[in-house]
Amino acid sequence: MATLAVSVVSADREVWSGEASLVVARTVEGEIGIMPGHEPMLAILAAGEVRLTLPGGKKIEASAEDGFLSVQSNQVQIVASRAALA
Repeated sequence: MATLAVSVVSADREVWSGEASLVVARTVEGEIGIMPGHEPMLAILAAGEVRLTLPGGKKIEASAEDGFLSVQSNQVQIVASRAALA
């Protein structure tokens, strides 16, 4: 099963990194779901939750605001001025 390499970073530290099968985040254009094989993209984050589903089905939630989300080659980077695990 393909996975995504995900990194959630705030201005001062890495909040979480690891593999996920699904990433759901809120952007200024609406909520977006990212799965392995997603087309490359760059989006501006809106304040809200980032939900990660790990390969075993476990779910992790983080809050993020004022930043961006980048997807390329099954790598997802979420960079925010403020981010924390929920």
